[in-house]
Amino acid sequence: MGGSVLTREHRLPKVTSPASIGLRAAADGAVRASVRTFEGRQAVTVRSTARPGATVRHGDGDAIAAAAHAARQLRLPLVLELASGGAEMADGVEALHGWGIAAAALSACSGVVPIVAVVTGPVVAGPVLLLGLADLVVMLPGAVAFVSGPASVAQFTGVLLGREELGGVSVHAKDSGLCALEGDDVEAVVGELLAYLPPHADEEPPLAANSDPPDREVPELRTMVPVEEHLSYDMRSVAAAVVDRAEILELWPRWAPQLVTGLARLDGRPVGVVANQPRTLAGTIDIAASQKGARFVRFCDAFNLPLVTLVDTPGFLPGKDLEWRGMIRYGAELAFAYAEATVPRVCVIVRKAFGGAYIVMDSKGLGNDLCLAWPGAEVAVMGATGAVQILGRRSSGAEREQLVERYRQEIQTPWPAAERGFVDAVIDPKDTRRALTGALGALAAKREHLVGRKHDSGPL
Repeated sequence: MGGSVLTREHRLPKVTSPASIGLRAAADGAVRASVRTFEGRQAVTVRSTARPGATVRHGDGDAIAAAAHAARQLRLPLVLELASGGAEMADGVEALHGWGIAAAALSACSGVVPIVAVVTGPVVAGPVLLLGLADLVVMLPGAVAFVSGPASVAQFTGVLLGREELGGVSVHAKDSGLCALEGDDVEAVVGELLAYLPPHADEEPPLAANSDPPDREVPELRTMVPVEEHLSYDMRSVAAAVVDRAEILELWPRWAPQLVTGLARLDGRPVGVVANQPRTLAGTIDIAASQKGARFVRFCDAFNLPLVTLVDTPGFLPGKDLEWRGMIRYGAELAFAYAEATVPRVCVIVRKAFGGAYIVMDSKGLGNDLCLAWPGAEVAVMGATGAVQILGRRSSGAEREQLVERYRQEIQTPWPAAERGFVDAVIDPKDTRRALTGALGALAAKREHLVGRKHDSGPL
């Protein structure tokens, strides 16, 4: 296809074999672009062919921009397989300009086609910021990514670190939140991701054949969650019990693990799952969890993935450092992401839903389509013990115990919320899968009129 301009009128034929179609195949540079398949799904792919750590030049930025333009025109996902030692210093500012062009092109793809970046080796200096523009980042063993290398860190801070310590896979999977998935097979990992996603934002996610009955009862859910509010359990087991074949592709599993985010299917329909994890920090929400949840909700909304939210949280994690670092702003990110989401949204209150955390976990006030609760759910401004310490601070010890029990029986149950319309139905846990598949089937045709504006100015 040489250097021809790609338009919708020049759509490439559907590729049904592993063979790829080259884009700008005769152009110079260390970056090659093609249209290829990953486990049967077509995508425009950008791949660095230089040796690991080699610098890249202005033409390589042009090649990435051209591939991004082709992805938008062909309405196909964009996959970046990157390894870069930074911009070529001999090219001067021209090399930087090339990477600026690439960044602008990726930004134009955001929310139009899925962008998956695969870090196959070192990606350092300015070009590493391209990873931050991707929807999902996959890192292979031995990959590293950082803006300033160990030498610069040592020079400016006096701290000596190795490359892995500074920007290895574990760092980005656990601490920075850059790495959504770890893997060693590009074809398999990218193919698994794309299987849940539409090729572009104007299509629905692909339905899959489903042998798991949509109305299957899940009686084990009746005993999976402990009655004692101080005992923990694995929320991933709850989510797995209700989705098709217990299969969930968890994203960012090591970052902010008190919030679970993943892709699954319900009756063959891809969905995004957001769930509090009581096993970590009791399921409280902190800055990282807010960022993780907000990013995932916005991603699902962009590509038409319905959202299923499983709630069990006692509130936001308290702490001076969190407040000083901006808990208010970051907590608002999660609320904003849910409030502006237009995809079908179903919330299930499994156990605790207290205070501000109740609000940001897709409450009825934020506009969810259906809010369900289990009979043992606890929905209130705060837990009984804390509430009585405020409301009954002048009461005796025995009176406080009575007030705590009364609060639990009359205020903290899901029934007052249901009576006010904040919970649509209180359901038997065993019927959760049936309720979810039925609701998402009914909401499949949901459409919302979006008010015209340049863009939102929500919290970042």
